[in-house]
Amino acid sequence: MTSPASGSSAPAHSVASTNRFSHIATAPPDPILGLGEAFNADPNPEKMNLSVGVYQDSSGKTPILPSVKAAEAKLLADEKSKGYLSIDGLPDYRAAVAQMVFGNSLDHKRLGVVQTPGGTGAVRLAADFLADQLSPIRVWMSVPTWANHQSIFNAAGLTTENYRYLTVDKTRLDFSAMCDDLRTKTTPGDAVLLHACCHNPTGVDPTADDWKVLAELFAERRLMPVIDFAYQGFGDGIEADAIGVRTMLSRVSEAIICTSFSKNFGLYSERVGSLVLVAAGAESAAASHSQLKRLVRSNYSNPPRHGGAIVATILADPALTTQWRGEVDEMRRRITKLRSDFVEGMVRTGVDRDFSFLLDQKGMFSFSGLTAMHADELRYKHGIYIVGSGRINVAGMSEARMNHLCQAVASVLRGD
Repeated sequence: MTSPASGSSAPAHSVASTNRFSHIATAPPDPILGLGEAFNADPNPEKMNLSVGVYQDSSGKTPILPSVKAAEAKLLADEKSKGYLSIDGLPDYRAAVAQMVFGNSLDHKRLGVVQTPGGTGAVRLAADFLADQLSPIRVWMSVPTWANHQSIFNAAGLTTENYRYLTVDKTRLDFSAMCDDLRTKTTPGDAVLLHACCHNPTGVDPTADDWKVLAELFAERRLMPVIDFAYQGFGDGIEADAIGVRTMLSRVSEAIICTSFSKNFGLYSERVGSLVLVAAGAESAAASHSQLKRLVRSNYSNPPRHGGAIVATILADPALTTQWRGEVDEMRRRITKLRSDFVEGMVRTGVDRDFSFLLDQKGMFSFSGLTAMHADELRYKHGIYIVGSGRINVAGMSEARMNHLCQAVASVLRGD
């Protein structure tokens, strides 16, 4: 028996060749995150990203809130373990979420709260729960809605339908059309996706009186509200933004609310969200909660600790809570000022387009009325990135570069 010569490589082993993946086509880029990737690769020094939904300060950075840094310092000093959380997450966090959403407006024993990886994780868990426990069920959503909503519910195997939301010019809420669709096209037992505040992508919200009408309609039609609550505090304030949810639950005994703390705590990368299930009674809530946990176990098993611990720490400390609420108020006021500055800046350009309707919109986003062609021209001619639907992230605007933005928009509207 001979041995391989010194320094020679071992004989290669044959590998069975298959082509199981050869037919797979490249997926199209995400319409929003794909723009972010294109923006990062753009060498234009004047570029501006108004597509991805993150808050940016006047320097263009997404800041860490001082209250968050203080909570992290406290966690670093006190943390004793990196062990797994329970399937439904931190108890203190879940209790804080229930209080933020509902206050004392209903019995918390009727709630099943599950900490999730971000608001997106909450929406997916809601979809899985509907498919697993209430199928067959249709899910109605506004036209337009967040770009990922339909994909999530379809991925869970659910059928989705649409109800009208905006006027023909896409600048204001067509509440009568919305109610007409929900009253005449839905079937009792259908689920209806609503935005609690700061509608994404339009910034157009129902009024407090509109929510009363919706609550009566949902009770009459026996519809299941699924409410996406991603921007609490960015519309009119922490408490004011919960009015829609609380009004709905004053007339409807069951609902699912999906919350996110990416925006109002600035915890984008920590993926902090929750699903809050409201049942008619404590026994149904406990049973539904157990089913939610079963679905989580077969998916991501349990949520990450750090982001939820930050939220729980802040909301358990009165001084930190006061500080955080002030920081949210400051972000909201700045977004409102940026929206106003843009409207005034467009007037100064002399362009024949009235943008005053933006002043009635709330939150980080605005439906600008710009077309996909305008969006392409803004990107390629001026390095300004907006979504093709015309959605603009107002929180991505800059005071120092507002004139540049307004002149660019005026240029594409004039066809320069």
